[in-house]
Amino acid sequence: MTVGLTVVSGSGHTWRLTEQIGSGAEGFVYGVDDGRPLVAKLVPDPPDPEAYRRRVARLVRQRREPRTVGLLSGTPVRLAWPLVPVRTGGGTGSDRVDGYVMTDMRHAYQPFSRLLTVSTRTAFLPRATWATALHAARALARLLGELHTEGYVVGDLKPDNLWVDETGRVGMADVDSWQFTDGREVFPGRMRTPGYTAPERIGAPAGTPPDTASDEFALAVLVHQLLMAGLHPFAGHPADGGDYLSYDDNVAHGRCRIVDRTSVLLPRSVPPADLLPRRLAELFRTAFGPARRRPTAAEWAQALAAELAPGRLKACAVNARHLHTVERPWCPWCDQAERGADSYPGGGADGHPGRPQEEA
Repeated sequence: MTVGLTVVSGSGHTWRLTEQIGSGAEGFVYGVDDGRPLVAKLVPDPPDPEAYRRRVARLVRQRREPRTVGLLSGTPVRLAWPLVPVRTGGGTGSDRVDGYVMTDMRHAYQPFSRLLTVSTRTAFLPRATWATALHAARALARLLGELHTEGYVVGDLKPDNLWVDETGRVGMADVDSWQFTDGREVFPGRMRTPGYTAPERIGAPAGTPPDTASDEFALAVLVHQLLMAGLHPFAGHPADGGDYLSYDDNVAHGRCRIVDRTSVLLPRSVPPADLLPRRLAELFRTAFGPARRRPTAAEWAQALAAELAPGRLKACAVNARHLHTVERPWCPWCDQAERGADSYPGGGADGHPGRPQEEA
């Protein structure tokens, strides 16, 4: 179904928009009738329209700056960076909607959330294993570390603005909400999402800017979800008998199984807490503990790369898709299956149980 909209760039180039393919807290994403893989994001009601137009224009200009050129190199592209500012055609100036054209990430990736649930993982990423999750976690940590090095703060890091492919490569969208500087001007981060908001930002006044530490909290949450088959690190009913209110309430009160197993009650079918290698478990405890000295993205990337080194993964004797760390003497996914769920169902490539093996 077409939407009957056109967008126009400052130079007068016109694109016809096709179907609406996504929406978020601020805007809508549409397909673009073009031979290249492009989409357009439109933001109907930014708090300050002139500031938003200036933000997008500066991001477009920064595509040519050395700090951004490196981020945009490689194939497939990892960032859906604004390519050109656009406005909807027709109507009066006040009726026209601002936005930008960007790369269509669907050309090379799938929505990140598909890697986080067994149903979507089985349907859309059927070859995914725990090794895929490790690769995706490492790719995400590396990308975030590069962004921080170049002075960008994502501020609203979450599954909805992430993409992944079957090998674990990761891409990122919603660049227009990031915090960055251009010359002396600061463009502050504007967004935050429940469940991915650092404790110091929960309850803070609207407009409180993010920083690299708040990105590092969200990164730790996402890495936990990847390695724990989608389980949020602050999931669970309060063990003290209080009512469950939200992830953020658990974050604010420090209710986290990996920090304190007695703080929450979880179904027996969730992945066992001890499936993690020791060094990763320690990073999680540091990230979510009271000290608030969080591992950096670079530290996560280094630790995750170490767990992908030859000899660090092995496959279960019953199900070849049950990859796990060599530190665990038996299969954590089989333990989970015995409790009523299996995050990585299936057998060998021919449908039969696989033989024990190591993955490089």
